[in-house]
Amino acid sequence: MLREINDRAAIEVLLREGPLTRAELELAIGLSKPATAQLLTRLEQDDLVVKAGVRGGGRGPRAQLWAANGSLAFVAAVDLTPHVADFVVADVAGVVLAEYRTPLPVHAGADVVGTFGEALSRVAGEAGINREDLAHVVIGAQGAFDPRTGLLSSAPHIPGWLGFDVPQKLSDELGVDVLIENDVNLVAVEEMTAGKAQDVDDFAMVWLSEGVGGAVVIGRRLLRGATGGGGEIDWMRVPDAATKDTGDVWPEAGARFGNLVDSPAICRLAAAHGIEAGTAWDAVAKTGPHHSFRHDLAKRVAGGIANLVAVADPQLVLLCGDTSRAGGEEFAALVQEKLHELVLPRTPVGCASVQGNAVRAGALQSALATTREDVFGVVTPTLLGSRRPEGGSTRPRPSSPNR
Repeated sequence: MLREINDRAAIEVLLREGPLTRAELELAIGLSKPATAQLLTRLEQDDLVVKAGVRGGGRGPRAQLWAANGSLAFVAAVDLTPHVADFVVADVAGVVLAEYRTPLPVHAGADVVGTFGEALSRVAGEAGINREDLAHVVIGAQGAFDPRTGLLSSAPHIPGWLGFDVPQKLSDELGVDVLIENDVNLVAVEEMTAGKAQDVDDFAMVWLSEGVGGAVVIGRRLLRGATGGGGEIDWMRVPDAATKDTGDVWPEAGARFGNLVDSPAICRLAAAHGIEAGTAWDAVAKTGPHHSFRHDLAKRVAGGIANLVAVADPQLVLLCGDTSRAGGEEFAALVQEKLHELVLPRTPVGCASVQGNAVRAGALQSALATTREDVFGVVTPTLLGSRRPEGGSTRPRPSSPNR
């Protein structure tokens, strides 16, 4: 058992740090030189690690580098939006092998499964493998995924993906194991892995862009909810705290949060302040931190976040999405100021730090976590977990032909 624990610890370090020399690995896992050498010999014989070149130095022989064997399995991650699908294929060590962006039909009646399969085959081919070699595929989509039924909801923008068990149908027809997950949940996964939430147990994310989304993490686990609706803050009812009249008429129950802070609503608010802009992020970028428009917008955003903070009392709130990025840390500080006027917990508010396509990056982290557990026995408890509740049916994962 001790040997197995040491083997797993060594593989975990190699997966996290990349190729290391024997001396570096010895230091990382705390074993003696002979024990580390025996460990590497054993893992190489089991095909779990491979030699990965040498590291040059000063005088003397160059040191052999060791790496986790990435060719044991392959994964894919996809950011699915109404405009484009962004694919990436990587080996189980996390080395990116191919990327591919393409429009996919999302309208009702479209053959979404067939066209998705064709795109997946293309990016797999560019990675030098067959589609069936993929051990796990994770899709990030703008909607709520019900783990009991496999159905997407709150996704009128991609109607072709509604009304059927998405992961089950894709898995059955494409011959690979597929998971679909809310896009903001995947941003939270990436932020836990490589961003400001690496050392945070409880936090919330608020996505402000064309639409609105959210994610809640409690105890390093995503709060997905019984129906997959955890974090779906779009539908919260909140009062409109803006000082300018935008011409909108809200019901007595209050405005839907998504109708207050999506891009069209923010553009109307900007126009009421005399700012003409085609998108919310353009409007934010055109104004300084002390502009009355930003104060009104911060009040609206804080009104929604206050509901999350009052219930979950997280350590941190992170803003992400195009609108949040346009405002930066100055806007996050303004939202924090307005938030502290509404609730007792003095929760800090900041901007998400992960750059690039964080949805796709989070999907890749999730796919790698699942596959590494299968291949190496390395468990990453901070990621998504099962796509079906206990007792629910699910398609068994196909074995990788390289394993």
